[in-house]
Amino acid sequence: MAQWNRVLEATPEEVWAVLSDGRRYARWVVGTHDSWERDDHWPAVDAELGYALKLGPWTYHGRTISRRCEPIRRLELEAATHLGSARISFLVEPWGSRTLVLVDEHPLRGPAARWHNSAADLVLRWRHRQLLARLEKAVLSARARSRAGAPGDARPSSGPGDGNGTRDRS
Repeated sequence: MAQWNRVLEATPEEVWAVLSDGRRYARWVVGTHDSWERDDHWPAVDAELGYALKLGPWTYHGRTISRRCEPIRRLELEAATHLGSARISFLVEPWGSRTLVLVDEHPLRGPAARWHNSAADLVLRWRHRQLLARLEKAVLSARARSRAGAPGDARPSSGPGDGNGTRDRS
């Protein structure tokens, strides 16, 4: 199992505000080009996010399903593809005036689950390190917009390529 953690200069509520907004995932999830909420009730259990991965001229669309949601504390997701699925878990803990975020990920089904090994865990740990750094930037950016009185990300979540600006990875 690949695990990583980071202490963020934010409150658990600020972190949760970003985790619970499916339109922001493309800003901080490594490899994701675009994201959108497929349901009105994200991140409630069984709600889905759509996402797009791009590699050169190819685009892959996938979905992520919320499997466990304890607001402000825990979010467990299942990223599903035609090749299988993986569990991604976020644990959000108060850490003094800051927040400790732990992420762990492992394959559940498909070829990745059968071929999973310590080398794959190293790659996932590198990804998690980048993911948590980007998450912190997204949280701090949301805080700055909130303090400036900006409307933030109040835009519709209609689907891929809808021009929502999710490619801005601030």
